[in-house]
Amino acid sequence: MAGGLFQSINNIEQYLALKDVNTELSNENAFLRSQMPTSFKQSKDYFSLVGDSSTTHQYKYRACKVVNNSIRKHFNYITLNKGYKDGIKPDMGVLCNRGIVGIVIKCTDNFSTALSVLNPRLKISAKLKESDFFGSVSWDAKSILFATLDEIPEHANVNLGDQVITSGYSSTFPEGILIGTVDEVIHPSGESFFKIKVKLSADFSKLSYVEVVENIFQEQQNQLEEESKLWLV
Repeated sequence: MAGGLFQSINNIEQYLALKDVNTELSNENAFLRSQMPTSFKQSKDYFSLVGDSSTTHQYKYRACKVVNNSIRKHFNYITLNKGYKDGIKPDMGVLCNRGIVGIVIKCTDNFSTALSVLNPRLKISAKLKESDFFGSVSWDAKSILFATLDEIPEHANVNLGDQVITSGYSSTFPEGILIGTVDEVIHPSGESFFKIKVKLSADFSKLSYVEVVENIFQEQQNQLEEESKLWLV
């Protein structure tokens, strides 16, 4: 019932801002195409990567409409207008035309909710594009414009404006999706790691349409990694 109410309200707002929605949809398509290799297939509901060996058909993208989005709470969530019936499942990544948005955590047949990047409970495996040093990005609940990149060692070369992207070490997101840019580099006294302030590339106050990305090999990868941990015990 709540999902239906959110969708009704969102439909009215969408009608009043139809031009902006159409522009955003065009940007979404351009974004998706920019993430694909030179060869890809497109169907009605999603894009499929076409490549060699393990990359063949690894990722699928499904368009969804945002029907509710919180940005002013300590723990923020996003509601989407598609669920199990449309192939959406928990642990799938959510993107917009500007970058990372969140991760799906719960679904019904027709709706799904995602943990927003603007939620301290979410940590995203990330790296500096220019140097490949990797760490994790999380939100400190202070500003909807910024997040924090941790675990970058003090000997790393970090410059203002450097791009922060997904590392590819997570089974949720492909490598190279933009998260934001370095806005400030802090070296806490007595610590051997930087605390980097990242200006988020996505504008969470204007989310309208997003793409949910499915890694077809996600379950296979997660199972293998869990089995491998047994050898370390």
